[in-house]
Amino acid sequence: MPQTSKSSGAGAASPASAPDQGEPPPPEGARAQVAAGDGEERATVDDQGDPEIVKSPSDPKRYRYIELSNGLRALLISDFSGADGEGGDGESAEQEEEQEEEEGGEEDEGDSGEGSEEEEGDRAEEEQDSDFEELEEENPVKKKKSSEKQAAAALCIGVGSFSDPDELPGLAHFLEHMVFMGSEKYPAENGFDAFLKKHGGSDNASTDCERTIFQFDVQRKHFRDALDRWAQFFICPLMIEDAVDREVEAVDSEFQLARPSDSHRKEMLFGSLAKPGHPMSKFCWGNAQTLKHEPREKQINSYERLRDFWRRYYSAQYMTLTVQSKGNSRTATMPDLSYCLCVAVVPVRKVHALTISWAVPPQGKHYRVKPLHYISWLIGHEGTGSILSLLRKKCWALALFGGNSETGFDQNTTYSIFSISITLTDQGYQNFYQVHTHTYMLGFHILIYEEIQKIEANEFHYQEQTDPIEFVENICENMQLFPKQDFLTGDQLMFEYDPQVINAALSLLKPDRANLLLLSPENEGCCLLKEKWFGTCYSVEDIPEEWAERWAGDFELNPELHLPAENKFIATDFTLKTSDCPDTEYPVRIVNSERGCLWYKKDNKFKIPKAYIRFHLISPMIQKSPENLVLFDLFVNILAHNLAEPAYEADVAQLEYKLVAGEHGLMIRLKGFNHKLPLLLHLIVDQLADFSTEQSVFTMFSEQLKKTYFNILIKPDRLGKDIRLLILEHCRWSVIQKYRAVSKGLTVDDLMTFVRGLKAELYAEGLVQGNFTSAESKEFLRYFTEKLQFQPLPADVPVLFRVVELPLKHHLCKVKSLNKGDANSEVTVYYQVYPTCRNTSGVLGFSVTVETQATKFSSEFVEAKIEEFLVSFGECLSGLSDEAFGTQVTALIKLKECEDAHLGEEVDRNWFEVVTQQYVFDRLNKEIEVLKTFTQQELVSWFLEHRNNSSRKLSVHVVGFGVEEGDQSTTCSPDSATSSSAYGEVSELTFVPTSSPSLQDTTLITDIRAFTSSLPLNPYHKIIN
Repeated sequence: MPQTSKSSGAGAASPASAPDQGEPPPPEGARAQVAAGDGEERATVDDQGDPEIVKSPSDPKRYRYIELSNGLRALLISDFSGADGEGGDGESAEQEEEQEEEEGGEEDEGDSGEGSEEEEGDRAEEEQDSDFEELEEENPVKKKKSSEKQAAAALCIGVGSFSDPDELPGLAHFLEHMVFMGSEKYPAENGFDAFLKKHGGSDNASTDCERTIFQFDVQRKHFRDALDRWAQFFICPLMIEDAVDREVEAVDSEFQLARPSDSHRKEMLFGSLAKPGHPMSKFCWGNAQTLKHEPREKQINSYERLRDFWRRYYSAQYMTLTVQSKGNSRTATMPDLSYCLCVAVVPVRKVHALTISWAVPPQGKHYRVKPLHYISWLIGHEGTGSILSLLRKKCWALALFGGNSETGFDQNTTYSIFSISITLTDQGYQNFYQVHTHTYMLGFHILIYEEIQKIEANEFHYQEQTDPIEFVENICENMQLFPKQDFLTGDQLMFEYDPQVINAALSLLKPDRANLLLLSPENEGCCLLKEKWFGTCYSVEDIPEEWAERWAGDFELNPELHLPAENKFIATDFTLKTSDCPDTEYPVRIVNSERGCLWYKKDNKFKIPKAYIRFHLISPMIQKSPENLVLFDLFVNILAHNLAEPAYEADVAQLEYKLVAGEHGLMIRLKGFNHKLPLLLHLIVDQLADFSTEQSVFTMFSEQLKKTYFNILIKPDRLGKDIRLLILEHCRWSVIQKYRAVSKGLTVDDLMTFVRGLKAELYAEGLVQGNFTSAESKEFLRYFTEKLQFQPLPADVPVLFRVVELPLKHHLCKVKSLNKGDANSEVTVYYQVYPTCRNTSGVLGFSVTVETQATKFSSEFVEAKIEEFLVSFGECLSGLSDEAFGTQVTALIKLKECEDAHLGEEVDRNWFEVVTQQYVFDRLNKEIEVLKTFTQQELVSWFLEHRNNSSRKLSVHVVGFGVEEGDQSTTCSPDSATSSSAYGEVSELTFVPTSSPSLQDTTLITDIRAFTSSLPLNPYHKIIN
């Protein structure tokens, strides 16, 4: 689905459902009126808020629910929390807002910007059988300090892609794009986006099956103006006909970027199994074929149909609005799916995965019981006696996830999907029918339900606040799903145990009613069918009679399967501890020895009984060779495997932990209620100290790691980054080198020798923040040093790479994508400078990255367009008025001053300082002080200096497959005869020559090591001042 991934509940007492396609559109008088100050009703939030809306005791916000005369339902949220976490004075907040409005003045209505930035979330795989999380890069958050939160608003419209006309697939998604192309009151096409950028804001939108959501945030001072501009898109959007073709291309590009995603392909394929006529089978994305080419051939006026769709569905009675600022302010039909089919699928990535799915009647009306959530908890349990524990013992599976994702495709008014997704080993793939047999469990118990209730009630009671824009997005959708009293709780809590409801759902999840999707590269050559839109190769077979008969009868369950025992990790002590040392604004080092150090800060701001513990175990062994890096990845993944069963109870008790294979050490991150967090830390350290593995487990993870490296390399963005860092960072090993190392073969003895050496000499650096005393925190470091008994490092180990100094000339590294089925290209133009935007091991630079498709543009054409943009940007920068420049600087300062929504944001920022050993915990303050003295002339001079002909410029092109890159045939068309899942060789890069005259003076890099070996090295560089 073309949507932002989010979690919501299900079902509503009185949903704002859209009319059926046969119904007449609403009268003009019902058109949305959501602008600030519009409508007859004006509401203020009283001191207590709406008493009918149940909220968390930890929630400082106040809520007021209103219904306007045109049918729009709105929730007004007043956030009176100050920087100290205490409630402020409502009257003074209002006075401050009025004063800021007077100072703000009027905004120029002719704002222009760089397009409507609809970000479809990160396009990373969000699939259950995804690659090892430990290999994903860390993205330290470094954006907030203290001042005030952003104001935010979100609007949910009760219509989505299920309402697309059959002859215009993707129309709802296309309309989501088009409404933001200017309004009658504010006609500038990109004016709203420019307004938000100017005032530190952002916006986003997403189209789901039955709902479309729009949201934005902005500095509170400019919220009223922004709300009026935003509202005009729903009241009187221009939707200029001239913009149609251009925006169709934007929709098409989103689709092309999504095509290599196995999760999207699997969803579309599953939908295609529904009988014709059910909305489950609709192509919800839309592309140039469905929105432009086919309508023209059929003489369908897409523009008129677009406006008809808007008039019919974008009406107030189908809308719910959520606004947060400081101060006041159709009939369900089940999809007719065939049962007991086995669908073999050729995935894009190298992975063995089994997805077992059932379509059941819609479960929304049971949101107070949440039967699917409860069943998923039992099936997805990973402790002793669980399904996954049994499959792991047999070396058949690496991971298992069960449940309903609560996206529009999985949960709507026509059906609910329950799926079990299992990442299989090679052995598991060979025995997938046996795997399916073991996924069936009988029985449930009220004590387990009550335990889950207790865990989720604790989390709700002491919940941390979220960013306003995320919060309003979630709540405006909840308003379509739940009655008023449950707007905040409907998707959070399990209210009541009802065994009849649970048993009714469980009785539908029989093995003989399931459909199996088996993903594997081994299926290539056997799958002769092709899904229409994503080009997924598949085959459909009936389940063999032997297994169908076995599943239809009363077969015997495995005696090793049993319900989980009582959870010892559930917190019961929520006391806020008294400080045993002076309070500080930033972390202080309370232990400093040759074997490690510890940074500590007691939380007295958010005042919740939670804490964060983070440790970095630094070793020089990791970066010595590609083989060592592979052994380190294996060690971390097998350690996580060993921990999975004993630590799973902690995980379900909301104690989160993660092991990360960092560049220079093992990172251990824990968070949750502080009461039982030390118990989890001791468990992890004990497993680390007593690490061992068996040959079968080692083989299983070696095979999976090879697939993981392959799956990283076939993604253009990951390959492009790997090449850029391989060029820039001295002594870095590439993912290709790691792939070769694991392919050569390593042994269990190699691993154990490496682990012994790793644990022999370490430096442990930690950070503890939250509801712990300094004395308790010191014990955590002491437990590491005493249990592991490591020696101090003989010399300091740098936690950054040294970076090469690029020549004063433009260099280009152009390589072919390693995924033969992917049209997507990525072009990055990087300027190495001292100092500004992009941090590469302390040496900074700035870059522009553009994603495109080789079916539309060549990478060299995109490079030329980036150059044109930078030229025009320089001219724009030079022509800025003092006032306009000052506005941009102020917006950036406000963004850096923005208050942390929860303790985790503060911890992430402090951890970045610790893990890079820079320790500038007041970095944002220092940056703000510099910004206040910054002049336009300094910025212009700096930009032009690094944009001259002798700049240190590096371009990296990852070139997709398509006609614009000289490929005569491409696997990227749904009609292509060649499978889009054809696997290429990823152990070597294919360098591509240039053909554009504009790049004739550019030096091509065709041997990275030869190029970098002669370059001088910058010293280790930390940005302290």
